[in-house]
Amino acid sequence: MTTLAWGFDALLAAGMLWLGWQALFLSRRFAAVVHFMAFQLLMALAWVRLSAPDIALAEAAVGAGVTGALLLTALGRLPAGTSLGAHPHRWQRPLRWMALGAACLSAGWLAWVAHSLPRPGLALEVTGALDATGVSHPVTAVLLNLRALDTLLEVAVMLGAVMLIWSLGPALRPYAPAIALPGLPALSRLLHPLFLLVPVYLLWRGSHAPGGAFPAGAVMGAGGVLLLLANGVTWIHRPAKQPLLRLLLCAGLALFLAVGLGGLLLTGTFLALPIQLATALIVAVEIATALSIALMLMAFYLYGEPGQ
Repeated sequence: MTTLAWGFDALLAAGMLWLGWQALFLSRRFAAVVHFMAFQLLMALAWVRLSAPDIALAEAAVGAGVTGALLLTALGRLPAGTSLGAHPHRWQRPLRWMALGAACLSAGWLAWVAHSLPRPGLALEVTGALDATGVSHPVTAVLLNLRALDTLLEVAVMLGAVMLIWSLGPALRPYAPAIALPGLPALSRLLHPLFLLVPVYLLWRGSHAPGGAFPAGAVMGAGGVLLLLANGVTWIHRPAKQPLLRLLLCAGLALFLAVGLGGLLLTGTFLALPIQLATALIVAVEIATALSIALMLMAFYLYGEPGQ
């Protein structure tokens, strides 16, 4: 690695530490949210430096996009003039230093564990089994074939989180922005084609390069949140459409489970994919999972319970 690259990485790490500190301890809430969104963008850049552009896209879409919009909307609902106070209370200062110490210890322990991992890990084993997975990219092969149970559980956890969040809120109702933003409809119309084309490209790319269902769903979900902010998604609030919404939310997990049970019947092992069907099944699962993830992110943002 060249000296310029080392310098850039050091500057990137320093910027992330400073933005993270500002996001946590600034007294002005709006400035703290802006610093948090900037931190997420630098985190996406860090993933690019680690040769993981798919994770970078998901980080930018979920961290700076969906989460940032959620925090800004929550901020707009707070009473005017509220702040965190210029100085922390005396009893808060030890807690801050304890939290900082715990974070440093955790970071040091994770760094030691990562340094102690065997090299090159399981790369050789994954490469050796790649021809039997139905795809040509090792990450996709691990996520949707060799270790598909982990991905199945991740989707199940996300769906469970949607159910929990919706159970805490009132009936789902149309979004009413706290502050009128007349430029949002024009911005959503301008960016809407990108939020459709980029996920399709990521799904296609996932079979042979970094990409796949999660970054595609994250980008699509960020576009969906932008449409919600611009009041461009109206069907989602209609009581007659709630069964369709529930069906689409569960589609990824349901198809994943169906593929797993089908593998159990055909091969005797849960989630084992016959080689002649592996490619078609992985593509179908990725499409359904990406759509479900996008709707889950929109559901997280909406915070409500569909009408009965």
